[in-house]
Amino acid sequence: MQALYKQLVFELKRFNATKNSIETLFIGGGTPSTVDPKLYAPLFTLLKPYLQENAEITTEANPNSATKEWLEGMKKLGVNRVSFGVQSFHTEKLKALNRAHNPEQAKDAINHAKALGFEHISLDLIYNYQGDSELLLLNDIQTAFSLPIDHISAYELTIEKGTKFSETPEARQENENLAFFVTSEIEKRGFNAYEISNFGTYQSKHNKGYWELKDYIGVGAGAVGFLNDKRFYPITNIESYIKDPLNITEEILTKEDLLTEKIFLGLRSTIGIQKSMLTQEMQKNANILCNEKKLRSNTTHYYNDNFFLSDEIALYILG
Repeated sequence: MQALYKQLVFELKRFNATKNSIETLFIGGGTPSTVDPKLYAPLFTLLKPYLQENAEITTEANPNSATKEWLEGMKKLGVNRVSFGVQSFHTEKLKALNRAHNPEQAKDAINHAKALGFEHISLDLIYNYQGDSELLLLNDIQTAFSLPIDHISAYELTIEKGTKFSETPEARQENENLAFFVTSEIEKRGFNAYEISNFGTYQSKHNKGYWELKDYIGVGAGAVGFLNDKRFYPITNIESYIKDPLNITEEILTKEDLLTEKIFLGLRSTIGIQKSMLTQEMQKNANILCNEKKLRSNTTHYYNDNFFLSDEIALYILG
């Protein structure tokens, strides 16, 4: 936590942060709920002058470690949104996914957060794990909607290199229909998709900031920051990070890189793509897609209504 503090002081200067300039704060990656709120306090004291009055302050939390006391401590610091890593309400699936909580703990944690007065509550669900069926996922969705939440993130299981699941790639199943099924079941209950994996009556400002390619500070081992046309990568190894939190690699993005990112991100969310940033050739390709009813447009933007086709559409526009 001291290393985080040191890097944060450095980044606030680098980003030229001014009073009330930070719109959102997100505590996540890893398991923030295993860290005592007292240890977060110095970071919040440091950030206080920079945070806007109505800043969205989110913490991720695992249901088994997000105790009532922990939630209360985080609320006192100013956290107003909690995102719970639920993944499923199916006992066997949770065990198979190596989750340390059971369905009851997940429900209790969410109800505790509501009782403590958290303004916004979200949960994550995972689908296309081996053996997932419409029936199992419908039960997960129905259970989620019986709880006091205003946001759901539904992710398809992806297997990263070096993780336990990379030894058993068969843990992931390929079933495109389940993606459409999950989306439709969540949307028919009144949560609109505003990005390929995110739904809610509340749309996370923090999530949208990434898709709008706003500047963001990334603090911590393995975090990523972005300013103008540069990406910053602090060291990923925890021990090395603690020794030197200012050992940060920089990557300069070209205009082409940034444009490509804006196109990909704009198509996988309701942000859309600004017409003025596209070349004539790209606009011509986009107009073909509009005629084919694959995109829609107004005077300033192109919008994509089928997020699952966003990568293919982006590649077509880029030619």
